[in-house]
Amino acid sequence: MTDLPADDTAAPTRVTLAFEPAAKSVRVPTGVSVFDAASWNGIAIDSTCGGHGTCKKCGIRVLDGTIPVSRLDVRALGEERVRDGWRLACLATASGDLRIEVPPLTTRPKAATVGVGRQVILRPAVQKRYIELEEPTLTDQRTDVVRVLDAVDDLELRVEPRVLATLGRELRAAQWKVTVVVVDEDLIGIEAGDTTSTAHGIAIDLGTTTVVATLMDITTGTPVAVRSMLNKQQPFGADVISRISATMLDPEALPRLQSLAHETLAELAAEVCEEGGVDPAVVYEVTLAGNATMVQLVLGIDPEPLGVAPFIMASASYCGLRATDLGLHLHPSARAAVLPALGAYVGGDIIAGALASGMDRDKRLRLFIDVGTNCEIVVGDGERIMATAAPAGPAFEAASIRNGMRAAPGAIETVVITDDGIECGVIGEVAPVGLCGSGLVDAVAELVRVGLIDASGRFLTPELIVDARPDLAARFTEVDGERRFELATASESGGDPVVLTQRDVRELQFAKAAISTGWRLLLEEFGAKESDVQQVLLAGSFGTYLSARSAIRIGLVPALPVLRIVSAGNVAGEGAKMVLLSLPERHGANALLEEIEYMELSDRTDFNDRFVDELAFPPS
Repeated sequence: MTDLPADDTAAPTRVTLAFEPAAKSVRVPTGVSVFDAASWNGIAIDSTCGGHGTCKKCGIRVLDGTIPVSRLDVRALGEERVRDGWRLACLATASGDLRIEVPPLTTRPKAATVGVGRQVILRPAVQKRYIELEEPTLTDQRTDVVRVLDAVDDLELRVEPRVLATLGRELRAAQWKVTVVVVDEDLIGIEAGDTTSTAHGIAIDLGTTTVVATLMDITTGTPVAVRSMLNKQQPFGADVISRISATMLDPEALPRLQSLAHETLAELAAEVCEEGGVDPAVVYEVTLAGNATMVQLVLGIDPEPLGVAPFIMASASYCGLRATDLGLHLHPSARAAVLPALGAYVGGDIIAGALASGMDRDKRLRLFIDVGTNCEIVVGDGERIMATAAPAGPAFEAASIRNGMRAAPGAIETVVITDDGIECGVIGEVAPVGLCGSGLVDAVAELVRVGLIDASGRFLTPELIVDARPDLAARFTEVDGERRFELATASESGGDPVVLTQRDVRELQFAKAAISTGWRLLLEEFGAKESDVQQVLLAGSFGTYLSARSAIRIGLVPALPVLRIVSAGNVAGEGAKMVLLSLPERHGANALLEEIEYMELSDRTDFNDRFVDELAFPPS
């Protein structure tokens, strides 16, 4: 039993949260906490307790909409403030549209809440020290650089030659009152006056399809701005194999792919800096999580060995990188830290995800599935942790779908079939023009539920459709020999109909079969059963918006009670944020390389047979 709610036909919904004074609106799944919704979208809310309602710092005020009062709200905020609309953001569940006032930060915490309820020590690689130096005299003829190093003698620093070129002039122009900028053990800059309150970094999730950048204030551990865009490498193929193949067939493909990756990152960096009102010159470090292929392409490393057995990476980790190596123009000496990779198809993004979700610490048996073109899967119980990767393909991003599109205005994102017909939720509340990934899953799940798609994935014959649902029969048409279902007719869209084709259903079947085969084999290798899983974390830019009910219905995730299926957000991006903010977490990411056991699916003789078995949809 999957323990679905009694109202099984209710549409999985998204809600809109409007944050003031940021004047920023975001769409999130129903049930997400206000604190998580804000954090995922670069809106800073005070908190130091990790979202447990004990620090009393994450108070927000509800201006429009309703959030029920909890006992902890009253205890933490007082009855008068609660009556005035104040709630603890970490306990406030977004069950409807809201307009929320977020007060300015009042503290500079020494810890930050990131990842999936993780609190990390705020100890970044970037340090800034304000120093006041004595001017040289005839009796004190220490060199300028020695004078600076003596003032920070608790650090053993290397000084960049670039710093030496202008050091004397900058010290004298600032009247010997300066801030030194340090990354790890390198002194990378001298700034006039006390600039210790201004330091930023950018955390990047370099996905095969989508790239996300988060500008972070590393003095407070809070996000400043978040932007995402499609990876500009898309013309070379929707998956890593296509891009590897391109480099093997055309010697000009690798430099072009590297250039496109650099363009993507540079545009995103410029956008988050502009949105956050931050000078790129005060961005001192970049952290990047990505699969092995994406990392090698952005660094200009030949990926051919990744695409042929035995699938060998050029390196598991990369040291000494600068932001310029990623095509970024920030502080002249800004560093770049790339999360280490476990294997050719379990890269730094899965290390970041495991770190962010605490897969090595939580004692519950948990499964996390980062749904994307290359789907990464991890299972752990706090004592043991295993991982694998499944080639899901681009169906979830709707890249291979007839009317597929990004989750943008006009995209059908939710679908529900009722006794009265079909209801589609459209982003932006405008006329539908296409279908995004979550809408694809909902559409197929609903057609399976009402029996218009059989277990094999085929549309019913016209005669059977008329018998089963005569009200929907007119929506089933055939064009050029291909059957299709009109989610939105021409009159409803104001143009061409938005359709789900038989081929679209097959694309989704292949994707879900790859993923479900992956987690089933991983659980078996772990020595656990599907029913033993206590929580499933759906991660990635698509997983965040996927309906748990629909995912269960098509067999994408274990058939557990829906409350055990949790949207985890962009855990790869969260892991990148963690290693940007905290050196202990950076060391933890490296330690995961030794702790995670990797299972290679392509090496399993039973994979193809199991994959075929998983193509069918579970019985309703």
